[in-house]
Amino acid sequence: MKAFIKQSAWVLGGALLSFQALAQIEPKGFTINGKVKSGSKGEKVILSQSTAAGSSVKLDSALLSTDGSFTLKGVDKDRGSFFTVNIADRQKFPLLVEGGETFNIIADGTQRDDKGNGGKVSITGSKNMEYYAKVDQLMQAFSAKVSGWNEAYAAAEEKKDTKKIQEIQQAYQAAEKERVTTLRQMIPEMGTSLIALFAANNFLTPENDLDVLKKLADDYSKVEPVPTLAKGFIGSVKRMAGLAVGEVAPDFTLNSPEGKQIALSSLRGKYVLIDFWASWCGPCRMENPNVVRMYGKFKDKGFDIFGVSLDDNEKAWKTAIERDKLTWLHGSELKKWNSGVAQTYGVNAIPATFLLDKEGKIIAKNLRGAALETKLTELLGAQ
Repeated sequence: MKAFIKQSAWVLGGALLSFQALAQIEPKGFTINGKVKSGSKGEKVILSQSTAAGSSVKLDSALLSTDGSFTLKGVDKDRGSFFTVNIADRQKFPLLVEGGETFNIIADGTQRDDKGNGGKVSITGSKNMEYYAKVDQLMQAFSAKVSGWNEAYAAAEEKKDTKKIQEIQQAYQAAEKERVTTLRQMIPEMGTSLIALFAANNFLTPENDLDVLKKLADDYSKVEPVPTLAKGFIGSVKRMAGLAVGEVAPDFTLNSPEGKQIALSSLRGKYVLIDFWASWCGPCRMENPNVVRMYGKFKDKGFDIFGVSLDDNEKAWKTAIERDKLTWLHGSELKKWNSGVAQTYGVNAIPATFLLDKEGKIIAKNLRGAALETKLTELLGAQ
């Protein structure tokens, strides 16, 4: 049976972080003194660094001594980078480094199994790794609960026990809320450290935690020099804050299907729905009849639509506009997810919509179906 809960992996780096370095930061060395409990003399330990492309670069290696000890050295060039320690291809674990640390590591040297046994590692000498251990412990406890819920859900689904299914869903939602609340409370304690960026990137969302993200970005902007990863984080938060309800929507200009340039600002004086969609997006095409109906109902009352397509095939884009009878304004860069407009608006799933008032301020986001009709009726009156 398919489980209803997806156990998402938490990753190094991600949507909020950018690896673009703009300023010179003094490189700082660090040292790792380790001991492997289940290691054998001559086994190799490798230190590597994560890259923006998702790959890794080997920086240093060492062979285990008779007692399982080893020493590795590296250099952090960005005042905050993600490294990985690989013990004989059996155990791998991340290392959050800001430079200047002396890490002391005691590792099992074994893989962690599906139930969370083995693969234990103790790392001292770093505030980042101290908090990482707390976050990891929280995640492992939650993961164990999810495994149990998935098994119970599969059994309840097979018996068509809707009451039990509802209980499991409610338990999951309560635990998820508790987990996120705990992480949200931990982040201010972390200060301007790499683990704070890591936790914010993996567990907070602009929809629910914009104030926390803005505070962290503001704190980092006062650090001198600003760490490389923090630069990208600060820029991302500024963009997200600019897209909050009440803020003026960023202006943009796109080419229409006819090749004419159309600026969002040219629609000032009307209520405007920016509709991010694509010909290849099934949910978008399913929503289009509703949007067509809304346009027909309110277009003569001061309402307009600017369709922003994430297509990369011009013919498919134009064909979808014609077939779905989308008679409003359209524009596209024909770059799919590399669309600069989509990135500016933080769009990572479609359909996505932004409703603007006559001054170009965002008054609602992601309204569809009945919710969109209710809002437009509230603003423009019933026909």
